Amino acid sequence: MQKNKFLLYGANGYTGELIARFAEKYGLAPVLAGRRKEAIEPLAAELGLSFRIFDLDDNTALRKAMDDIQLVVHAAGPYDFTARPMMEACLETGTHYLDLNGDTDVFEMLQGYNSQAFEKDIMVMPGAGFDVVPTDCLALWLKKQLPDATDLKIAFAIVGSALSRGTSITTLQKLGMPGAIRKNGVITPERVGKRGRRIGFVKGRHKIFVMSIPWGDLSTAYFSTGIPNIETYTSISKPVWLLLKGQFLFNWILRTSLARSIIRSIIHRKAAGPDEPTRNKASSLIWAKVTNPGARSLTARMQCPEAYSLTAFTVLLIAGKILAGDYKAGYQTPASAYGENLIMEVPGVVRSAAAEEDS
Repeated sequence: MQKNKFLLYGANGYTGELIARFAEKYGLAPVLAGRRKEAIEPLAAELGLSFRIFDLDDNTALRKAMDDIQLVVHAAGPYDFTARPMMEACLETGTHYLDLNGDTDVFEMLQGYNSQAFEKDIMVMPGAGFDVVPTDCLALWLKKQLPDATDLKIAFAIVGSALSRGTSITTLQKLGMPGAIRKNGVITPERVGKRGRRIGFVKGRHKIFVMSIPWGDLSTAYFSTGIPNIETYTSISKPVWLLLKGQFLFNWILRTSLARSIIRSIIHRKAAGPDEPTRNKASSLIWAKVTNPGARSLTARMQCPEAYSLTAFTVLLIAGKILAGDYKAGYQTPASAYGENLIMEVPGVVRSAAAEEDS
């Protein structure tokens, strides 16, 4: 059976719907999919797309739905629970796998399917959105300019936007858990927010405070560049960071089902995600710095569209390449598959020249 279809699972989620709505601009017509017909069918009818309804827990229905599918874009988290069943179905049906994951543990888990994916001649690429296309590409770009780099620091700030409901729920699963860095090639537990600093994301403008978090680049940038020491940061209010420095005192509370239920109810009262005017005005800022054993450093910056819009753009860009036969079998990161300039194919992305300077 010839496979030429692209299935979008989780199309009723905030980011999934964005991908579905932008698909036509990329000349793509995904098959929309999810668990609930009442959530998927109206969107499919509005966009003139076909749809399929199945649950990831139903192995028979899952594999049947994917039998004629060339590529799955998996947009239904939390990926701690959903990535493995979808990945295993892709192996059985010979289907390429993309997702929007940003969780280091999930990247590491999916990397374990490399040999099986290579044998099936399919590509496995988690993190095909804002997590982690721009940061992965910037890391490889700097590595190529300083080949003996042994230390990498990456920071990002999303200016003028907010987390979607789905991302908030995924974050909820990690409340009370430790953070991490990569040290001498090994992912090493470390308290979230242990490190804080100010970063000049845009030269000549005020610096933004950031704190350390376990961003997906701890896994993907290591795979793409081989740099053994990696730290990742995100912007945050300094007073909040100072509060989080005492987080170890109440982590046990955050891990309780009662606390998580209360927080989940608050999340569900929020809007699904930023509206179109907000996305159009917002931007994503990336900063990265590599250092070699001789203490030479190179710093680079990148300005990108708003994070959720960027995710839709990069997923559809990569999906189009795969459907055209442009892919590398096995586990890949965005930069390992398509190079450091992949992100520059997205309209509105500006990358600065690398410079020997501090933040």
